[in-house]
Amino acid sequence: MAETTEIEIIGFSDSACGPFPCDETRTCELTECAPSENLVKAFAALKTELQARYPDVTLKLTLLDDEVPAYVVKIVEEHQPPLPIILINGTLAPVGRISLPLITEQLERLTR
Repeated sequence: MAETTEIEIIGFSDSACGPFPCDETRTCELTECAPSENLVKAFAALKTELQARYPDVTLKLTLLDDEVPAYVVKIVEEHQPPLPIILINGTLAPVGRISLPLITEQLERLTR
């Protein structure tokens, strides 16, 4: 990737990182946050892994605990995505959970 890519994870600080339980299979391929299933811990683990692989990727965590930004309201009204919401360069990515392989797959599509 030649340009900087921004990945934004949107959710609540006390919510789960995805719809599946955190168990020994770890299909998300993140071990640093296991077995917490916590969005904030999973974000930190994802950030560590992705920035090691893709130095031109930045990650942003947007928590909805105190306020829901207008652009998030618009995304929810139009698409009803599951939480956590994953945006890549401002575009909704059909991921639905914090998962290293799924997000990596979306990043690879940008380079094709």
